[in-house]
Amino acid sequence: MSSQLEERELAPERPMDSGSQALSEALKSSFFVVKIVMVLLVFVFLGSGFFIVGPNERAIVLRLGKPVGEGEKALLGPGLHKALPYPIGDKTIVSITGIQRVTSRAGWYAVTPEQELAGAEPPAGSTLNPAADGYALTADGNIVHTRATLTYRINDPIRYVFNFVNASNAVLNALDDAVLYTAAHFKVDDILTRDVAGYADAVKSRVKELVDKQNLGIQVDQCTPQSVPPRQLKEAFNSVLRAELGRNQALDVAKSSANQTLSRASAGAAARVNKAEVDRALYVNDITSRAKQFEQLLPKYRQNPKLFVQQRYTETIGRVFTNVQDKIMVPESTSGNQKEVRYILNRELPVPKALEKP
Repeated sequence: MSSQLEERELAPERPMDSGSQALSEALKSSFFVVKIVMVLLVFVFLGSGFFIVGPNERAIVLRLGKPVGEGEKALLGPGLHKALPYPIGDKTIVSITGIQRVTSRAGWYAVTPEQELAGAEPPAGSTLNPAADGYALTADGNIVHTRATLTYRINDPIRYVFNFVNASNAVLNALDDAVLYTAAHFKVDDILTRDVAGYADAVKSRVKELVDKQNLGIQVDQCTPQSVPPRQLKEAFNSVLRAELGRNQALDVAKSSANQTLSRASAGAAARVNKAEVDRALYVNDITSRAKQFEQLLPKYRQNPKLFVQQRYTETIGRVFTNVQDKIMVPESTSGNQKEVRYILNRELPVPKALEKP
C-alpha cells in the first residue's frame, strides 16, 4: 500500500486542460468578489446604527426591544447618534413639536375616501343602516351624526411610544368616547344650532380628561366637532330651523318695538317731569317775588290806604289801556251823581292799502 502511494507521489503531474484552468481562475475571482462584498456588508451593517435626530425631534435607542436609559436620559436630542444594528438594537424617532391629527368617525355616516375628498354626500337610504352608518344619541332621545378632528402634540415621547402598542389608536378611542359621551348630554337643537360652541368646548374638555386619566403623554391643542342631522330627516330639521329662525326674528322685532316704546315713554316721562320741575320753580319764584312785593307795599298801604288804592288803580288803568287808540278820561262828579258817557261807534273804517287808488 505504501509503495503505491510512493509511486503516485513520484509520478509527474498531468497538465490541466484549458477548460479546467478557466474554471479555476473564475472561482478564484468569484471568491475575491465575495470577500469584498462581505467586507462591504460588514461596514454597512456597522454603519446602519448611525442616525441623525432633527431639531424638533427626540430619539429613543432600543436594545433587545427595551429603551436604553430611564426617564429623560433615554431621550436623545438633535444631532448624530449611534445605536447597535438591527436586530440587536433599534431606534425610534418621535416628533415633539409636529402636529398630530386624528378624526373620530364613530358617530358619522359611511362615506368613501373619494366622496370625502370631493365633499359629496352619499345618497340617503330610506332608513339608517346601523351596520355602516355611525350615529350618536342626544339627551332628548334624538339621533345626530357628529364627528370631531383632534390635533395634539407629544409631550412625553417615552410614555407615548412604550405604554401603548399604537398610541394614536388610544387617542382616537378617547376622542370617540368624548364625542359620544358629550352628545348624550346635549339636546339635538343645542348640538346643531343653539349651543355649538358649548358642545365643542364640552367635547374638548372630555378629551383632556380622558387623556390625563390614561396618561397618553400628549397635549391637546384643538378639537373641532362637526354635526349634521340624519340625512333621512334633513328636510324636517330644516323646517324646524326655519321656524326657529322666524320665531327668533319675531322675538327680535317685538323686543326692538318694546325697547323703542319704553324709550319713548321714558323720554316723555322725563320731559314731563322736567317741565313740571321748571313750572314749579317758576311758580315758586313768582309767589316768592309777589310775597316780597306785598311785604314792601304793606307799610305804604297802612300809612294811607286811600292814596295807595288810587295809585294802584291808576297804574292798573295805564297798563290796561296801553295799546288803546283813543283814551277818554271821565272824572268823577263832585256832586256824587253818575255821569253819562256816549261813544260814537259808526266811525268810518280806514281803507286798506291794497285798495287805495294810485
